Amino acid sequence: MTETLSGDQARDIAKEWLECEPDLKNREEIEALLAGPESELIQRFTGHLEFGTAGLRGPLGAGPQRMNRPLVQMTAAAIAQRLLEDDQKESPLVVIGFDARKQSDVFASDTARVLANQNIRCVLLPKALPTPVLAFSVLQINASAGIMVTASHNPRQDNGYKVYWKDGAQINTPLDKEISTYLDGIKPNEVKLAPLDSPLITFDEGNLLEQYLDMAASCVSKVPDSELKIMYTPIHGVGKDTLIEAFTKSGFSSVDVVTEQADPDPDFPTVEFPNPEVPGTLDLALAEAKKMHADLVLANDPDADRLAVVVPDGEAWRTFNGNEIGALLAEHLLRSSEGSDRLVVTTIVSSRMLKEIAKHHGVHYEETLTGFKWIMRPGIDSQEKNFIFGYEEALGFAVGDHVHDKDGITSALVFAELAAEAKQQGKSVVDRLHDLWVRHGVHVTGQITHRFEGSEGADVMMQIMNLIRQNPPQKIGSCDVEEVTDFLSQESGLPPTNAIALETSQSRVVVRPSGTEPLIKIYAEVVTPVGDKGVDEAQKLAETELEDALKSVSDLLG
Repeated sequence: MTETLSGDQARDIAKEWLECEPDLKNREEIEALLAGPESELIQRFTGHLEFGTAGLRGPLGAGPQRMNRPLVQMTAAAIAQRLLEDDQKESPLVVIGFDARKQSDVFASDTARVLANQNIRCVLLPKALPTPVLAFSVLQINASAGIMVTASHNPRQDNGYKVYWKDGAQINTPLDKEISTYLDGIKPNEVKLAPLDSPLITFDEGNLLEQYLDMAASCVSKVPDSELKIMYTPIHGVGKDTLIEAFTKSGFSSVDVVTEQADPDPDFPTVEFPNPEVPGTLDLALAEAKKMHADLVLANDPDADRLAVVVPDGEAWRTFNGNEIGALLAEHLLRSSEGSDRLVVTTIVSSRMLKEIAKHHGVHYEETLTGFKWIMRPGIDSQEKNFIFGYEEALGFAVGDHVHDKDGITSALVFAELAAEAKQQGKSVVDRLHDLWVRHGVHVTGQITHRFEGSEGADVMMQIMNLIRQNPPQKIGSCDVEEVTDFLSQESGLPPTNAIALETSQSRVVVRPSGTEPLIKIYAEVVTPVGDKGVDEAQKLAETELEDALKSVSDLLG
């Protein structure tokens, strides 16, 4: 843990940053902090943003606890030092991508210039593109690392920095800590930048994007001979062109795009949060889908690594959650492939239905910590297993092993394929889900989040987790807690993480702080056999029990 600075120390560091900060607005912010309360100055200049579940993320602003050019340059310098540690016969190669958020292109250019100054070769993707294109490119050109400037689905004021290593996956322990240690020792005025026209910096002219599109199209074996009407929204992000091209290559001829949300816009003017999980974000897409009598609504988050799905359900429309999409994709992929070496992976906070589906098909199943830096590891680390599918409940899905991260484009293609197949057979996608429920029981899941803003937020979150850890509840709803798993202990069999699972005979609840935002998340699942009750009755019973479970644990958080 970083030691809190004294007022004088914070003032000295702030003055160093003021000298190096090229952005006028950020310079004014530092000057205001220097003239304001000492406590705010200390909070802003103690330590720096840390690598969380999906890299560095934070609001744009001044100082090491915000996203800005000096912090990006220092982080790139730290990555350079770690890359040069490895015994390599030639200069490392890094591929760099960026989304359409504010400053993303500048942060990407700065990154390349810092790396080039350290004699590291760089390939810059040609324009704002989806994160999965960058993740694919790392593997495609055998890069030593990849860097994606993106804050994914975070609020509009944020930006971020995702780092991949030579295996194509996001960096994990201990790499993230090693880079962070290098970052601790770098001052903003020490970083040097090569010119952008350095011979070590090359600009990809679209070849990598074309290769990605070919790969994405190959994920669909065949498109059934029935025209599926699709309404799509990129939610003001970078997904539109890539998704439309991938769908066209795959044979889907009818994809309409929500006009108001079609083009990249870092202000995300039509939504409160650019996160397809947030209620209201898909309202425009749903309104357009109703007008055209669409068969399917697909949505990506702003960097197109997540996928949301809405389908007609009789006279109503149904928004699938991540666990339902995951189960449907897994079943479709496993029915379409063969081999006992196949592997499917999900996380400790996701539905247990994937485990049942894997058992039904006789394939390998593994459970990991939250985040795709963990989900991809079982496939990467085991050459004997064939990674078919991985997912997390937060709308992240990986189809095959061509991209070692979640991919909202390829997963959208495969979901469209399964929807087209169902339509050709006179069924709905909801029917497909009900078939799984009949086979494995109704699995209903839900989530509640509690936000803890302010400088004291982290302390409050830690106190709450410790309280649950030391004095876990005896009941969840009306059921006795039968098992408590503390994922900070080695007994879980996973790397230690700050999460706690509570299990009853009918439910499972996991409580964990977010790795990227000041949130504590509560994940709950209830499983009810269909039996003679029928699907509708079993679902109602499960949803009632789920509501009770979420409320009883949420009350512990105050």
